[in-house]
Amino acid sequence: MKILRIAAKWLFILCLPVLLLSASIAGAVNCLWLYKYGFDKYDVGQTTGLADAELEKAARGLISYFNSDEEPISVTVVKDGEPFKLFNQREIAHLADVKGLIRLDYWLLLGASVYVLGYSGLSLFFRKPGYRHRLATGVVAGSGLTLALMLALGLAVLLDFDRFFWQFHIISFSNDFWQLDPTQDYLIMLFPQGFWYQATIFCALATSAGAILLGGTAWYYRKRHKNTKEYNN
Repeated sequence: MKILRIAAKWLFILCLPVLLLSASIAGAVNCLWLYKYGFDKYDVGQTTGLADAELEKAARGLISYFNSDEEPISVTVVKDGEPFKLFNQREIAHLADVKGLIRLDYWLLLGASVYVLGYSGLSLFFRKPGYRHRLATGVVAGSGLTLALMLALGLAVLLDFDRFFWQFHIISFSNDFWQLDPTQDYLIMLFPQGFWYQATIFCALATSAGAILLGGTAWYYRKRHKNTKEYNN
């Protein structure tokens, strides 16, 4: 029984980074503001020749596609007064692969959320009061692990983002559809490499903020109740 208790606690600790990172990725995927910020920062309107309203239509179309069973993606925008399909077949194939990664992120978020909430619920409501302190210890450990991982990610991004970006694609995709032409393919015009740098930093900071909030709250709880009778139960 003790072994199961220890295993359950360690699984909880490991699930926290998964929960926080997958939540930040899901948030970024669905954050229209992040898309529009990237479009403005990298002058995407000038690069593509699309008006702001058409860029927003493209962003909304992508968000809708990632959250639906629609296949293949079909986004029509207006350029120079003429409607046209934004993505070619190579881009469509790559977006299907990206959608698969996003769905995987959603499943990881769901699985980690169920376990973290279940473990926390049992610790808070169905066990001895001392389990609350063990839960707090687990939250502090999981938050610390999350911050360590985000520090490693931040260093990798800051030191050589080009290499990090390339390795991510090599590991994540089994084809070369991600290798697009920035002079012809609208997908890479919409989202240049600089956008992905900003998005990675956004996710790392959001994940770190969640870890600091949870870990700080749990640390304060442990400190406040350290010398109480409940702590030793």
